[in-house]
Amino acid sequence: MKATVHVALKTGVLDPQGKAVADTLARMGYKEVKGARIGKVIELDLADGLSREAAEAHVKEMCEKLLANTVIESYRIDLGA
Repeated sequence: MKATVHVALKTGVLDPQGKAVADTLARMGYKEVKGARIGKVIELDLADGLSREAAEAHVKEMCEKLLANTVIESYRIDLGA
């Protein structure tokens, strides 16, 4: 089973990297870009035989302990086949 974790800064948290990207795109002529937020995607290959419920619980625990800084970041878990 594959788990994909999407991590992003919470609303209201400053994103200097996103601001730099948006500013650079504007300078390149992409005036329609009014802002950008930078996040990360983590793909995990999980052992076969794990139930969806157990997989989701384990990945949530991984996010809380390591993969996301839950003070300033939110995360979303997508479980695949």
